[in-house]
Amino acid sequence: MDPSYPAEAEDFRVEVRTFLSEELPPDWAGLGSLNTREAHAFTERWRAVLGRRGYLAPTWPAEYGGGGLTKLQQVILVEEFAKAGVPANGANDNFSIKMIGNLLLKHGTAEQKQTFLPRIVSGADRWCQGFSEPGAGSDLAGLATKARLDGDEWVIDGQKIWTSEATTANWIFVLARTNREAARHRGISMLLVPLDQKGIEIRPIRMISGTSAFSEVFFTGARTHVDNVVLGVDQGWQAAMTLLGLERGDEAATNPIMFRAEVDRLIALVRERSLGDDEVIRDQLARAYTKAEIMRFLGMRILTGWLRGEPPGTEASVSKLYWSEHHPAVTDLAMTVLGPAAMVPEGRHPLRHFRTDDPGAPNSSASWSTTWLTSFAGKIYAGTSEIQRNILSETALGLPKETRG
Repeated sequence: MDPSYPAEAEDFRVEVRTFLSEELPPDWAGLGSLNTREAHAFTERWRAVLGRRGYLAPTWPAEYGGGGLTKLQQVILVEEFAKAGVPANGANDNFSIKMIGNLLLKHGTAEQKQTFLPRIVSGADRWCQGFSEPGAGSDLAGLATKARLDGDEWVIDGQKIWTSEATTANWIFVLARTNREAARHRGISMLLVPLDQKGIEIRPIRMISGTSAFSEVFFTGARTHVDNVVLGVDQGWQAAMTLLGLERGDEAATNPIMFRAEVDRLIALVRERSLGDDEVIRDQLARAYTKAEIMRFLGMRILTGWLRGEPPGTEASVSKLYWSEHHPAVTDLAMTVLGPAAMVPEGRHPLRHFRTDDPGAPNSSASWSTTWLTSFAGKIYAGTSEIQRNILSETALGLPKETRG
């Protein structure tokens, strides 16, 4: 691993800072300094600015609306955006760009790339993910949603659950069983399905935080074109595993930046509460800071591999397991520091439901409590901590595979 940046990387950093100074008002104090309505409006405007500049999908080719940048430049971009307190993307982009967009870029047909990728960057298409089901969460191969061909269309019947941002999306990538005779992992296809049709019903699920980022999605004779299959019919398991690997690998190099910013906010909170001399708090704060720095070096290791042309392997699972266990501990410490105030959330709630709070957010009880409540979901979505440990034990340590009944 090489933790140093080459000279040309610093030249790009100057370019990004110039861009920020030109696009942001002189009194800019970060997205978190705006009220909810203003923050939503700014995020939409800012997303359009990033799209025009090529910074929204920075590593995509320019022909699809990307910036043609390297992975290293993407990391620098996120670093500078975190310092400036601006988002690196908009609503649904975790699914639209990081997940299905990157998958189509790697494995989509020429027609799929030309059709979907520019519309993702423009915001015309906003995606959500249709994987988990009531009877198939961690055991994704047990899914029951099925699809059959009817002329030049797939007809889909079934149910998905824990579908993040479904209420703000107009497309969904769905895993459905297309071959009942094949083995569990071999009879699944990944279909690209428009949400705006009468065969789909979306029911929001109220979370413990009071928000409704998750939904149930019901398919009753829903349809999509026969060509809207990723990688090919009955190749959905490979498509899904590739997609999750791309997501974890991409986030492994950029997530540490946001989590370090969260620890910095926590340090500021401790100072605001005059608890810097409390030995227990100091010990826990030092542990949070140390873990955030370790996460940063894990990300650098993955980035170094990328620069050598080596896609992330088990390192992606290490990173996912690491941050999903780290995040609840950091936010729990914030709740401890807040004390009784944490029980009465006041102030602006974060726009985002996962990861860290909005850049530049004040240390309000509402800000921290919402992030704390949603942090526990990180141990479940994108592969549970138990699943990540199984992957690492089997593929990295060479231990015997888990016995399955």
